[in-house]
Amino acid sequence: MIEKSASVHWQGAGKTGQGQISTETGALKSYPYGFGSRFGDDRKGTNPEEIVGAAHAACFTMAFAFACEKAGINTEVIDTKAVVRLAKDGDGFKIDRIALTLDAKVPGIDEATFQQIAQGAKAGCPLSKALAGVHEITLKATLLK
Repeated sequence: MIEKSASVHWQGAGKTGQGQISTETGALKSYPYGFGSRFGDDRKGTNPEEIVGAAHAACFTMAFAFACEKAGINTEVIDTKAVVRLAKDGDGFKIDRIALTLDAKVPGIDEATFQQIAQGAKAGCPLSKALAGVHEITLKATLLK
């Protein structure tokens, strides 16, 4: 089993407070986030949704690369974007959609096999499984020439 960790330090109230996110690897170290970076236009901080999106895109991309490798197919370039939507839910909010977009250069693969491997990677990646409560997770996969 593998365990990874992250921590948050928060000071102040909800709207006026400020948090700092850190990861055990140091990729994020006291990185700021708060109301403005989550619900406003503050671009100096991060927010939970973009971190979830980055994690999901990274996980899916690795799952796709491993699935291609298992099928004996070499990947050349894989680019994935995840758009996470935070929607109003009663008095609160929920993530109701994650849209994954895959652009990949995979020489020697046909379109049907590419789509099959991409959909399998989406379904099988650990983050997709963990995010199963999200109402809609879509994938637009484009095979680049």
